[in-house]
Amino acid sequence: MSQQFELANCLRFLAIDSVQKANSGHPGMPMGMADIATVLWREFLRHNPKDPNWLDRDRFVLSNGHGSMLLYALLHLTGYNVALEDLKNFRQLDSITPGHPEVLDTDGVETTTGPLGQGLANAVGMALAEKLLAAKFNQDKFNVIDHFTYVFAGDGCLMEGISHEAASLAGIWKLGKLILFWDDNEISIDGSTKNWFGDDTASRFEAYNWHVIRDIDGHNPDHIRQAIKTAQLVDDQPTLICCKTTIGFGSPHLADTSKVHGSPLGEDEVALTRKELNWKHAPFVIPQELRSAWTAIEQGKKLQKEWTDLYASYQDKYQELADELTRRLAGNLPDNWTQVVDAFLEELEDCTSDVATRKASQMALDAYAPHLPELLGGSADLTGSNLTKWHGSIDIMENLQGNYVHYGVREFGMSAIMNGVALHGGFIPYGGTFLVFADYARNAIRMAALMEQRVVFVLTHDSIGLGEDGPTHQPIEHLAMLRATPNVAVWRPCDAVETAVAWSAAIEHKDGPSCLALSRQKLPALPHEHNEDIKRGGYILLEPSSEPDAVVIATGSETAIAYEAVKEVNAKGRAVRLVSMPCCELFDKQDIEYQESVLPQKITKRLAIEAAASQSWYKYVGLQGKIIGIDSFGKSAPDTELYQYFGLTKEHVIKALF
Repeated sequence: MSQQFELANCLRFLAIDSVQKANSGHPGMPMGMADIATVLWREFLRHNPKDPNWLDRDRFVLSNGHGSMLLYALLHLTGYNVALEDLKNFRQLDSITPGHPEVLDTDGVETTTGPLGQGLANAVGMALAEKLLAAKFNQDKFNVIDHFTYVFAGDGCLMEGISHEAASLAGIWKLGKLILFWDDNEISIDGSTKNWFGDDTASRFEAYNWHVIRDIDGHNPDHIRQAIKTAQLVDDQPTLICCKTTIGFGSPHLADTSKVHGSPLGEDEVALTRKELNWKHAPFVIPQELRSAWTAIEQGKKLQKEWTDLYASYQDKYQELADELTRRLAGNLPDNWTQVVDAFLEELEDCTSDVATRKASQMALDAYAPHLPELLGGSADLTGSNLTKWHGSIDIMENLQGNYVHYGVREFGMSAIMNGVALHGGFIPYGGTFLVFADYARNAIRMAALMEQRVVFVLTHDSIGLGEDGPTHQPIEHLAMLRATPNVAVWRPCDAVETAVAWSAAIEHKDGPSCLALSRQKLPALPHEHNEDIKRGGYILLEPSSEPDAVVIATGSETAIAYEAVKEVNAKGRAVRLVSMPCCELFDKQDIEYQESVLPQKITKRLAIEAAASQSWYKYVGLQGKIIGIDSFGKSAPDTELYQYFGLTKEHVIKALF
């Protein structure tokens, strides 16, 4: 038995034994892809287990994340902070080896994967970030950013529609340092894929302008090695390496069947597999000579030292560029950031004209973006509607030092690619679509929240205010859906001032995504006495002359309606407070004293108004409160007629208060 085969068996049996001990998991993929992983990680992958965040490391993405034990075994054997005990705790509570790889839990995991296809899209974002940063910061003889992004993906990843969206863009962008290994084993959960996956995958990727290497034996190290060498030489196309493998390789009875995909082999089959592969070691035992052959610590230190020396010389010669790169990679904002925001808010104090908040968003970008070269914008073919371009936007297809991406009609792909850009570092990505199409982007938004990534989703046409396009384009349930997603900051500003604050808050928010829900229609400027309170998510916009006996809570385009209604009833002797709530999530994070000062518990007469599903507002109005919302789908008509039809008017607010 060759040492190469034994090294691959280290991966196979760590996966087999961990899944068996947990009595849960997916052993088939690690068994099938172990040979590919062995060649890639031992001979090609540039990384340092003792510094998992080294800037110029190669990125490795396990898009078929159900095979997580393959990655955990690789991390353990090469020297990352993944101990043998961690493998034994696979899928257990609070372990660093959860069922699918999670970027916040485990050193060496580049992205959280599991929802199939998204890892591939994240990798496209990483490769894009590498290419753009290299164009900006590399200088002659100083390629300080120069690394590959490698991806493992299975049939399921390539069946998912997002793979089409992301792969198409990767080909257009000529991401030559993106290399995808397709685990072509023709098995998914339901069995043989022949009845539901008949694509000519190789031709499909060639049509995307990928370099395709066909017919690689995924169990032949020489084939794999040569394919990687060939792929690395192609600098103007991403590469797909088609690897023919056997799922569950080595299992006498379960190999090449769906039974080995998502279930432990069972003790008897584990024993038979040990015999079949001539693996004579007890569970979790790896002979020292094999461990020594696997470790990448010294090689990793050497590779990073070579780069560190290069970077030191780069800093000496290009100090300004090096400082900028350092700042961006650390996620820090420019020193003058607070002054930039304050100056723009002061400028807006003189703005009294009606402005759609999507336009106010563009105004904020015009003010902020010149100071933020890390902003990488884009839109899913709605640039002119989302108003995501600012006066300094430059298309990356025209100039690799640009800052704007046309994603085409690919909301899901755009969102997952932005997650990959954020994960790579060096950029704050933002991208636009209509709020109603947050449905298409939904799982990528969720993954941004789960991974705590600073990504900004610009979601315009936020209500029935878009009018004649009708119920297919009028979002109703979407705000409630986004607000129900943990760790997402959902902003629905009422005017230009709140929009400017929302943008500044989104840019400053490092630990999760922000969604900016913006109006198509123009909205009036409202008076704001304390702009600093807007960042608290909810604040008193209008206070009566005496102690309030009722509270109206409003958001977005309905705030102006509520403002006029509250002014009128207070002029007639009522004492009603108006609270603007542009971001429920931030308000909920405020201390109890502040929340009580805005929404006193003793005031039980409460009314909330929003042109969307009422579900978000019950926690604020309570059982005795009222909600003016929309709990049906919309209609096709001019926006003014729709607001009358659904009762979103000053008159209805006044009536509800009496």
